[in-house]
Amino acid sequence: MSAEATVEGLASQLSQYLDVERINQVRRAYYYAEQAHEGQKRRSGEAYVTHPLAVAHILADLRLDHQSLMAAMLHDVIEDTGIPKDALSEQFGEPVAELVDGVSKLTQIEFRTRAEAQAENFQKMTLAMARDIRVILVKLADRLHNMRTLGPLPYEKRQRIANETLDIYAPIANRLGMHSVCTELEDLGFAALYPMRSRYISKAVSKLRGSHHEIIEEIRGRLEEKLTERGLPGRILGREKHLNSIYNKMKFKHKSFHEIMDVYAFRIVTDTEDDCYRILGAVHSLYKPLPGRFKDYIAMPKANGYQSIHTTLFGMHVNIEIQIRTEEMEQIANNGIAAHWMYKNDQSEVSVVNQKRVDHWVKGLMEMRERADDSLEFIEHVKVDLFPDEIYVFTPKGKILELPGGATPVDFAYAIHTDIGNACVACRVNRNLSSLSQPLQSGQTVEIITAPGARPNPAWLSFVVTGKARSSIRHVLKFQKKAESLELGKTLLKKSLNGFDQKLSGISEGQINAVVSHNQVSSFDDLLCEIGLGNRMAYLVARQLLSGAVNDDKNSLPDLSQPGGKHAGSPVTIRGTEGLLVRFANCCKPIPGDPVLGVMDSGKGLVIHSDTCPRLPDGSEARERLTHLKWAKDITDEFSVELRVELERQRGVIAEVANAVAVADGNIERINVEEQNARLGIVSLVVHVNGRRHLARVMRRVRNVKAVTHISRVRH
Repeated sequence: MSAEATVEGLASQLSQYLDVERINQVRRAYYYAEQAHEGQKRRSGEAYVTHPLAVAHILADLRLDHQSLMAAMLHDVIEDTGIPKDALSEQFGEPVAELVDGVSKLTQIEFRTRAEAQAENFQKMTLAMARDIRVILVKLADRLHNMRTLGPLPYEKRQRIANETLDIYAPIANRLGMHSVCTELEDLGFAALYPMRSRYISKAVSKLRGSHHEIIEEIRGRLEEKLTERGLPGRILGREKHLNSIYNKMKFKHKSFHEIMDVYAFRIVTDTEDDCYRILGAVHSLYKPLPGRFKDYIAMPKANGYQSIHTTLFGMHVNIEIQIRTEEMEQIANNGIAAHWMYKNDQSEVSVVNQKRVDHWVKGLMEMRERADDSLEFIEHVKVDLFPDEIYVFTPKGKILELPGGATPVDFAYAIHTDIGNACVACRVNRNLSSLSQPLQSGQTVEIITAPGARPNPAWLSFVVTGKARSSIRHVLKFQKKAESLELGKTLLKKSLNGFDQKLSGISEGQINAVVSHNQVSSFDDLLCEIGLGNRMAYLVARQLLSGAVNDDKNSLPDLSQPGGKHAGSPVTIRGTEGLLVRFANCCKPIPGDPVLGVMDSGKGLVIHSDTCPRLPDGSEARERLTHLKWAKDITDEFSVELRVELERQRGVIAEVANAVAVADGNIERINVEEQNARLGIVSLVVHVNGRRHLARVMRRVRNVKAVTHISRVRH
């Protein structure tokens, strides 16, 4: 078939949904591309223009608008023929030139195995999608045709393109609801990566289909009979199992080939939503439904706009999977966001909602891109959102929110709004107080309790699953950590300067700038952050600020006090609520009233130890990392203390000890019987107290229990 005939074939296909003027614009774009690519050949030896024409055919099957089809014709012109974007803009208008430019930029992206480069390029793709979602639709059609014609390429290039397709393009097609494009990309990618496995599964499927033909036809006949009996409109289609899907179920779900194939799948496409539910009743009267296998995606659509009723029935000694949907839902299930253009003129409700979903998703991608520190972090967040297995939960006002499987109340809070997530302190699930880390189930009603001034907890990162929650928490913690390290660094530097009878306000601007430059940081605030993080020593920076020559090292200033000298006697006041950069050592568990020292831990801030802790660093070099501390007077927070209680074994003695702690207003965090024989036992108690006096009161009460022979505080 000549190229001329093929373009006329395309024009005839387009005449089903475009007017003559627009078809002529597409035809003009074809002739322009043909001229631009003259003399260029594909690897297969065909004229290059056959590729853009085939891409346009794929988009015509999806009924995309004329501008997308023109961009498909011209998508390689800028890159391959040197024609500038401005020339296309003059010829075909700005929107088409922008689309071509967007697709050209995506074509230059190579998702190499190096994660960094891949992530960087994913950001570019997100930007292109945010400007115009049609860019990604043209790119997906381009990739689909390339995958169909992979044959002549070298083996390594085929492998790279197939991997990229399975990792990036097929999931994007799925996220945009384009089921038919997604499954074809997956099957072609699978065949390119594993040709032997693909052929083997394909043969096995054909063989099995032949032997099961009679059962399939009998089930179809019974379903048709039942619909006719009830007077319900509906066409019944058999559903094919896709090779990649079969392979993945065998590999990841450890199912045998026959287990997967012994399920008979049908789709019933009808006229209205009302008919869907009537047909559901009809098929349930024909075969018994399996409990727990019913899903109503019409009432609660998937995140990518997919709508259908799913039910699994048991009949004729086999499982029968049935999907029931309307014609419009069928189009949207197969073509996803691309179906938006098909229904653009009547702006049907399904189409508008679908468009909003995609806009919401792309907007979410842009938000994550702004918050992520680097491209690797960004792609990590996005990959979660590309593979959603949704659950559906309700707000107290009855609004439905879809979240990935495994999502927690914290994910729910961030899905409502970033500020609600940041201020979240507790939640109610179905009106009962619940843990923030407990995964949610479909159908639950979730209410978030917020408090002014609350901040995200770093522990949330260990259980949140959505990219938005993860990126928002990291974003806040980064700023919180920076602010706290700045504050702590300033406190420690002032304390060191006090030791030399100097004040920070007395240091000249010039000397500060010289020290900043010497330490190779961009600002004095950055230097203070480094001190707060434990990456630099406050007393060394103090010496540099006070010395005339900032390039002196720590041993060249004999006139200034050494560590442990006068400046060691001006302790820093701590409250225990300083935040991320002040932590209490687990080895000695210091509490208010204990003499304490701070040890700077590189990159992590200040760790507070009791001054008798055996784990304090030794030697003069190590002692330089120590900071003298004192407790603030009005501390009301609780601190953990471990107690060792030796006692005579009697019935109810553990309860007596616990009661004694409660009488002294102590809180038991953990109680553990360490060792015991017939007569004696040793109990380990972790108790919350607010200082040494409170601890003394608790220990006195426990000591008064008759069976207790000895009590002591444990310091590991």
